Amino acid sequence: MKSLQPSFDDLGVPLFDVSFCVVDLETTGVGEGAAITEIGAVKVHGGEAEGEFATLVNPQMHIPANITVLTGISDRMVADAPTIDTVLPSFLEFARGTVLVAHNASFDVGFLKRACANLGYEWPGNQVVDTVKLARHTLLRDEVRNCKLSTLSAFFKVPEMPTHRALDDARATVYVLHGLLERVGALGVTTLEDLLEYAHHVSPQRRAKRVWAKDLPEEPGIYQFYTDKSHKDGSREILYVGKSVNIKKRVATYFTASETRGRMEEMVRISTGVEAIVCQTPLEAEIRELRTIDSQQPHYNRRSRRQHKLAWLKLTNERWPRFSVVSRITDDAKYFGPCVSRRVAQELALVLSQSFKLRQCTQRIGPRSISSSCALAQLNRCFAPCRGDDETLGELYSLALDEAIRSTYDVRAITESLSEQMRTLSAQERFEEAGVVRDRLGLYQRTILRWQRLKALTHCPLIVAASPNAGGWQINIVKYGFLAGAARAKRGESALAIADEALRVSATVPKPQHGLPAGSVEEAECIANWLESPGVRLMQIEGDWAIPSNAGAPQTVKLDA
Repeated sequence: MKSLQPSFDDLGVPLFDVSFCVVDLETTGVGEGAAITEIGAVKVHGGEAEGEFATLVNPQMHIPANITVLTGISDRMVADAPTIDTVLPSFLEFARGTVLVAHNASFDVGFLKRACANLGYEWPGNQVVDTVKLARHTLLRDEVRNCKLSTLSAFFKVPEMPTHRALDDARATVYVLHGLLERVGALGVTTLEDLLEYAHHVSPQRRAKRVWAKDLPEEPGIYQFYTDKSHKDGSREILYVGKSVNIKKRVATYFTASETRGRMEEMVRISTGVEAIVCQTPLEAEIRELRTIDSQQPHYNRRSRRQHKLAWLKLTNERWPRFSVVSRITDDAKYFGPCVSRRVAQELALVLSQSFKLRQCTQRIGPRSISSSCALAQLNRCFAPCRGDDETLGELYSLALDEAIRSTYDVRAITESLSEQMRTLSAQERFEEAGVVRDRLGLYQRTILRWQRLKALTHCPLIVAASPNAGGWQINIVKYGFLAGAARAKRGESALAIADEALRVSATVPKPQHGLPAGSVEEAECIANWLESPGVRLMQIEGDWAIPSNAGAPQTVKLDA
């Protein structure tokens, strides 16, 4: 019988080994329009203060009188203070590697995150402890009437009471934090992971299932939460499928406070186990996840459940062809796509039709059909073949049709036309209409590039590529946009020999019809993303993997030889 005693890794980080950065901000008000006027922070480790950070900040705006009365910070005090673009890098360095602590953390951390976003800094992702939430879960109603900082400071007999100045309040919060940690320690909260779970009120039932992750592999692959059915055949229902480069660590997070999705709480509660499937490469894990979601349709997966529900543009076989949106390919007509949704396909059909004055009506137009012109014809947005057939009109329509087809792999003509429309509308201060045209242009450019990337990959019978990984190589074998095999070459092993063997045992993939990928479109896009990522090297290729130069692709993609 296997022991369930956890290892030291499973126990988590002891609280006495955690560095906390207790921070408090003063601001000009609340909301996104307010700005920081003061930052105060205290770094503590093992119950001892290691350093302090304090500075006024010039908010570059007027400080309201009521804020000055509350904090004592006036426009004159901050006139010569540094601005946030100078202060923020210093604070981020001070707080690097710590757990942020704040009283009502959503306020203080929210301001810091907005400052990072406005100045182009990536938020470092520090864990956050909110002493308000911690106090609400720890102290009884008959102990404190509320969880204000002043109330808690009085309860814990803090020697330096809060004053609505950043450093003073941060110092007071340190005492409150230590008082709360002493209380929760008596409840068995001894590690950072315990503290985060306790503060976020992770249920005991959910925490108890942490042992499920104990024996899972620390390898790339997929994991499947399941529930046992009462069927006689002992079959299981897959509830949720996920992927990770480290299955054990990823699954462990589902039983902690770091997993905040409500539906995952429910999924973990009703699941009866989790199983792992190890994959040779992260790309194989990503593809296996897609295929499993497609075949099993797990109830708690939202993404990738409808991989084959696509939309296409069809150029109809008529005397006066038009673009029609269809859900599948059924004949030998010209098709373009696929599009991610019917709405996208309809928008694209509109862009192509309007740009080249192709008809949009669905009526059948025979050689002798004559009818009154529609509104589009009167606005000069359609050649209006419904008004009568003649040789000149036929030639013009044919030329326009050729240009429309060209625009499915060369975005220059439509980009120039729609850009000119935007400039004209903006000059006329018709900004909402200009915004519609801008969005339509972006959708067109993204869709054309997507088509061409898929087409390029699908036309290659074989691509063998590798990327460096942990001193070795991860090797993936692609046939017609379908992942047919994967392998790993460890440090010191011959990547060429491993690739040859992987190719020998790889799946046989017949050439697909209609220019489609052999697998799902989503799978082909995952493969294309990996092939275009930095460090990937081509080992073997059959066919031409190329995108038209004017299809809107970035010109900076470079593969190592």
